[in-house]
Amino acid sequence: MNNDSAGLAMLLVFFVLALLAITIFFRFIPIGLWIRAAASGVRVPFMTLFGMRFRKVDPTRIVEPLITASKAGLTLGINELEAHFLSGGNVSRVVIALISADKAGIPLSFKQATAIDLAGRDVLEAVQVSVNPKVITTPKVAAMAKDGIQLLAMARVTVRANVNRLVGGAGEETILARVGEGIVSTIGSAESHKAVLENPDMISKTVLAKGLDAGTAFEILSIDVADVDVGKNIGAELQTDQAEADKRIAQAKAEERRALAVAVEQEYKAEVVREQAKLVAAEALIPMAIAEAFRSGHLGIMDFQRYKNIQADTEMRHAIAKGGDLPSDGAS
Repeated sequence: MNNDSAGLAMLLVFFVLALLAITIFFRFIPIGLWIRAAASGVRVPFMTLFGMRFRKVDPTRIVEPLITASKAGLTLGINELEAHFLSGGNVSRVVIALISADKAGIPLSFKQATAIDLAGRDVLEAVQVSVNPKVITTPKVAAMAKDGIQLLAMARVTVRANVNRLVGGAGEETILARVGEGIVSTIGSAESHKAVLENPDMISKTVLAKGLDAGTAFEILSIDVADVDVGKNIGAELQTDQAEADKRIAQAKAEERRALAVAVEQEYKAEVVREQAKLVAAEALIPMAIAEAFRSGHLGIMDFQRYKNIQADTEMRHAIAKGGDLPSDGAS
């Protein structure tokens, strides 16, 4: 009886261990994914799937793109896909991009695709733009012709992705900046704005001939002018502003000359006042000098009388010269 109980216990332990082993096996090895891969003709070793669990790699995100690539006729290695996944890449989009490029006849290797993906660009979108060119619309670019009239031009740029220059090539912003620069240069070199309005294709031809796609991730197929509007008369506004500035400068200089003249006049008047003050002071000394001459005997009464006559005669002459009245108290 004891032997039967011991055998039953051992059998139960063996069953539990077997169940635990099967659970761990199916937990770490996705048997359903392995069967689906085998049915699709893709050989995936058990140990590879088992190792993915320890490397924290989702087997589904590796095996399913591998199955898709195999069905599309591409030969890819599971280790390559896992390495790209561990590098932070998007395995599914890379595989779809490779399939799209292969169907469209675009030469794109797995190494190129992974490099583009790891560079931060959407490799699938790049392949799609290579197959179906993309149209980029520029904002309105303002430029002034030589006659001073402003024009507002807007262009549509048709580009195709160049997969060989996606890594390290400039993006759409550079294309838009270069096209805008070309529009400004073309309009600015035109003698008249009417010439641009009559032949708007001169903008597209001139800009396209500059090779603006050099160093970019795109190839420019065409540049079409969508709209050209007449803006302000910049030349007239500049002339008006210049005339106004010249007027203000002239007014400032005239005010400066007027202020200088006023200052000179005031200085002259002050000098006249000073001279008059000196004259009055000098004349005030004459009576004292005459009195001193009388006291010292150097001047007699007849000399003083002659002095008065000469003074009266001088005042009369000044009055006649000014056209005024003769002095009423002249000496005889």
